[in-house]
Amino acid sequence: MPKLTKEIVFFTITCKFWKRFFTIIAQIENIRIGIATEDGRQYFRFSKVLKDLGISFDSILPSQIQNFDGDLIFTTHEEAPRNPLVPLLFDEITAKQPSVIKGLIIQKLDSGLNENKLILGIDPGKRIGLSVYYLGYQIDNSFFISIEKLVQNLIMIMAELKSQKKILKIGNGDMIIANKIVQLLNLRFCSNFEIEFVDERNTTLKIKNYNQRGKRDMLSAQFITQRNGYWRTVLPLSITG
Repeated sequence: MPKLTKEIVFFTITCKFWKRFFTIIAQIENIRIGIATEDGRQYFRFSKVLKDLGISFDSILPSQIQNFDGDLIFTTHEEAPRNPLVPLLFDEITAKQPSVIKGLIIQKLDSGLNENKLILGIDPGKRIGLSVYYLGYQIDNSFFISIEKLVQNLIMIMAELKSQKKILKIGNGDMIIANKIVQLLNLRFCSNFEIEFVDERNTTLKIKNYNQRGKRDMLSAQFITQRNGYWRTVLPLSITG
């Protein structure tokens, strides 16, 4: 294929990727959430969580829950109606990490039309990029210096979010780091998941102009989530022996 044609194909694929990415972000940020509690401390916790996620919200009374015309309500167990007409999330959600909160919001609002998958893309290296998609929506886009902290984050996400398939996709650019991540996760996460090693070729070239700290790694991880791996297995060995 001539070089010009390759560049055109590459540009088209990249545009489609970013169009999908920004559509997903817009859908999450545009959902309408209500906070329904008369507990001042709990109201502060709920509002802080939503502000940190960049999600706007309406403040309503618990007595208005059944008439709320939005998508979801944050409330307490004590103030919730017995048969709510609107999906509810409760006070314990405020103790969870942001990516898990996003995932639980998506889980509550899922139509059932999206693939029931949790996909975790990792770009291994000195800075480890992470991108996580749940039910078709991106819930995490971050980077880590420590393998230990990365694995802790992965375990929290995988343990909290239910899905038919949990797929860990790891770039093959640094197999030493990649294998360390797999070994540590294998020892600490006692549930089944799939793993794929993904060919990283061209992922870095696509984002070569991003030089800010961590951005290149996070973007590489996003591209890795969209690729199929060349080898897969089911873990953990801690269960299978």
